[in-house]
Amino acid sequence: MKKCYISGKKPSVGNTVSHANNRVKRRWMPNLQRVRILENGQVKTVLVAASEIRSGKIVKAPRGMSAKPAAKA
Repeated sequence: MKKCYISGKKPSVGNTVSHANNRVKRRWMPNLQRVRILENGQVKTVLVAASEIRSGKIVKAPRGMSAKPAAKA
């Protein structure tokens, strides 16, 4: 199931109600984006809600930092 790594936002369910009061189940999906974040010195790729990115609750990993450990020669 898709879920925000920070806030835990996930799809919410409800009804679409027409003018004739017909009810049909539907889902409202959170705006999840795949983001590389820096956490405890490690780079992680996670799903984060766009509202969390805008509010500054995450620290994006700088470009060039690898999510995989460097291979030892």
